[in-house]
Amino acid sequence: MKLLFIFGAHAAGKMTVGQALSRITPMKLFHNHMTIEPVIELFGAYNGAVTERLRQVVFEEFAKTDNYGIIFTFIWAFDVPYDTEYVRNLTRLYEDAGAQVDYVELIAPQDVRLVRNRTENRLKEKASKRDVALSEMRMLDAEERYRCVSEPGEVCEKLGCAPERYLRIDNTELSPETVAELIANHFGYNRK
Repeated sequence: MKLLFIFGAHAAGKMTVGQALSRITPMKLFHNHMTIEPVIELFGAYNGAVTERLRQVVFEEFAKTDNYGIIFTFIWAFDVPYDTEYVRNLTRLYEDAGAQVDYVELIAPQDVRLVRNRTENRLKEKASKRDVALSEMRMLDAEERYRCVSEPGEVCEKLGCAPERYLRIDNTELSPETVAELIANHFGYNRK
């Protein structure tokens, strides 16, 4: 089994790359808004505790299956110790189940990400982003408060992972399909 973390700042292309990767490999996509959106719909607002509990159930149950792998997309605030501990805990859960755990960081400049924040696919998949002005305000505010791009060597240092298990991609000029191919080739994922 495989667990692939795809992380990056807001609108870096995580979900879209995950969708492309799930089309060419047997891996299943579990993007962060698959739990965020239903919680907002049910509770009328974001509830981090409920979202996290839902994700944990999915991760625990998926780790027990014989599925090929799962792709999880999220924003990792490197200056928030809890975020790093969350990634460590999920890594341990899957490593204890014998899984290969890999990490991909997507980076793109803010002006590119602001354009991506308005794409049809993003707005279709993430209802909470449909108020584009509010979504952009939250993005800019979060980028003022948190550091969502790693420093050189930081990911493997924090997680104790081998350097070949981490891949950083500037996808500013790359299509999601090209990035998916880079990821699949780098980690040696099976093809459909």
